[in-house]
Amino acid sequence: MRSDEIKKGISRAPHRSLLYAAGVSPKNIDKPFIGIASSFTDLVPGHIGMRDLERQIEKGIHSAGAQAFIFGVPVVCDGIAMGHNGMRYSLPSRELIADCVETAANAHQLDGLVLLTNCDKVTPAMLIAAARLNIPSIIVTAGPMLDGECRCEKLTMIKGTFEGVGRYRSGRITKEELEEFELKSCPTAGSCQGMYTANTMACLTEVMGMSLPECATASAVSAQKRRIAFDSGMRIVEMVHEDLKPLDIITKTSLRNAIIADYSLGGSTNSFLHLLAIANTGGIDLTLKDFEELSEKVKQIVRLDPSAPPTMTDFHNAGGIPALVKEIYGKISDFKDSITVTGKNISEIVKDVWSDGDIIHQVEHPLTTCAGLGVLYGNISPEGSVIKISGVDESCYIFKGRAKVFDCEESSMKALENDEIKEGDVIVIRYEGPKGSPGMREMLAPTSLLAGKGLGTKAALITDGRFSGGTRGICIGHICPEAANGGNIALIQDGDIIEINIPKRTLNLFVSDDELEKRRKNLKPFELTSQSGYLKKYAHLVQDASHGAII
Repeated sequence: MRSDEIKKGISRAPHRSLLYAAGVSPKNIDKPFIGIASSFTDLVPGHIGMRDLERQIEKGIHSAGAQAFIFGVPVVCDGIAMGHNGMRYSLPSRELIADCVETAANAHQLDGLVLLTNCDKVTPAMLIAAARLNIPSIIVTAGPMLDGECRCEKLTMIKGTFEGVGRYRSGRITKEELEEFELKSCPTAGSCQGMYTANTMACLTEVMGMSLPECATASAVSAQKRRIAFDSGMRIVEMVHEDLKPLDIITKTSLRNAIIADYSLGGSTNSFLHLLAIANTGGIDLTLKDFEELSEKVKQIVRLDPSAPPTMTDFHNAGGIPALVKEIYGKISDFKDSITVTGKNISEIVKDVWSDGDIIHQVEHPLTTCAGLGVLYGNISPEGSVIKISGVDESCYIFKGRAKVFDCEESSMKALENDEIKEGDVIVIRYEGPKGSPGMREMLAPTSLLAGKGLGTKAALITDGRFSGGTRGICIGHICPEAANGGNIALIQDGDIIEINIPKRTLNLFVSDDELEKRRKNLKPFELTSQSGYLKKYAHLVQDASHGAII
C-alpha cells in the first residue's frame, strides 16, 4: 500500500506517533488509509448537507475495514459570485481545488480517495485531481435540491430569481412577488435544480463511470443519497484491493461517451472546458474536433430546466442517467461500453433499468434536429466558440443583427437595465476570457435579464467569457482567440453586422479582411490591470478556452 511509506518500519516511529495523536488506533494502522476530500461549507447551498454525507462515507470505509481521514477543499458558489469581481475566482478555483487534493493525498500517501463534491468547478476539479493522482478514487456528488414552488408555480433558482429580476424590471411581476420568489426558489440543500453546470458535471461523472449509479440525480436531502455515500465508502476499499484506478475508467472512450450524453441532455457549455481539462490531465487525446464530430451524430432526447419545465427531480424519477444510457447504448454507435467504479461495465448496469419515455425520449424520436450543444467557427471565432443549442428557440437558429460592443460585463448590464438593447441587437462582451477577465466570468446576469425582458428570441449575446448552465437564448461563449490575445472579437465595432448560423455551425462578422487589418493596427496591446495574488498568477499561466482553460 502507498500508506506503508508513512507507517512501516522503525524509522517511521515519529510518523506513527503523529497518526496516533490524530486518533488512529494501533488496530487500524495496517489498514488502507482512505482520504475523504470534502467540499463542505456553510456558504454554498449545494454543500451545506455534506457533514451528514461525510459520516455516511466514513461509516462505509470503516465497515469495509479501512481507516478514513477527512480533509477540506475550498468551494465557490457561482450564483453568489455572479455579477461582480467574485466570479473571477470561479473557474480558477478548479485548479486550486485540484492542487489541494493532490497535496493532501500525496503528502500523506493515501491509498484511495472518496471525492465529495457538488457545485460547478468542484466536480471537474475532483476529476482532474483523480486523473492526476491516479490512485483508486470514487466521486460522490451531493445531489440537486428539491424544486421550489410559489403560488402553485414551480420555481428554480434561475427562473425564480435571475430571470425574476428581468420580469420585475419589465413590469411583469411586482417587487413583493420577486421577494416571495427569492424565499421559495431554493427550498433545500443541494445543487440548483436544472441542467446547469453542477448537475451537468454530476451526470457526466456518472456516465464516465466515476460515481455509483443514480448518484448524479438522487436528491441531496434523500435517504438514497445517504445510502449512495455509504456504499461509495464501502466500494473505495474494494477498489484499493482491486487496484482499480481513475485512468482505468477515464479513457477516450468514456470521455466521448460523456460528450454524447451531454449532447443528448443539452447540458452546460462549461462541460467543454472541463472535459478538455480532464483529458489533458490524463494525457488523453481529446480535442474540440471530437466535440464537432459527435455533434453531427447526436440529437437531444432530454430537455430540462432552463430550456423546459422538467427539473432534475423529474429526470431522476424518469430513471436518471442509467435510463438515458440504456436509451443511447446500442443506438448511437460511437457510445461504447466501458468499465465503472462498480467494477462492472456500463452495459451490465443499464441492462434492466426502467425509463419514462415522456422525459427521456427515444433516439429515433429526438426533441430537436440538433445536438444540445454545438461548436461554431468563423472569422469571429476561428479557433471555436460554443452554444447551448438546447436553450435556443428553433426560430432563431439563424440570426443576423447589429453589434453593441462592451469591454466588460458591467457596462453591458447598465445598457440592459437602461433599455438600450433593442430587438435585432447582438451584444458583444469582450475581455472576459480566461486571461482577459482574468478568470473567464459567467454571463448569467445579462443573459437572464435578456430572457426576463422578453428579448430571449429577439437579441443575441456573444462573448469570450462563458455562461452558466442556466443560460438560455441566442448566447455564444468561449470565443477563441479571446480579445486579450488579439482575437477578432477585439476588432468588432458598434453597428457591425454579425450572423449566427447554428445549422451551419458558423459565427461571422460581415467586415472585410482589409478593414479588420486596419483596425488591428490601431488595437492597443492588452494590459492586465488592478489584479494581484492568485488571479495575477492565473492570468499569466492560463491557456485559452479551446484547450480547457488549463494552466
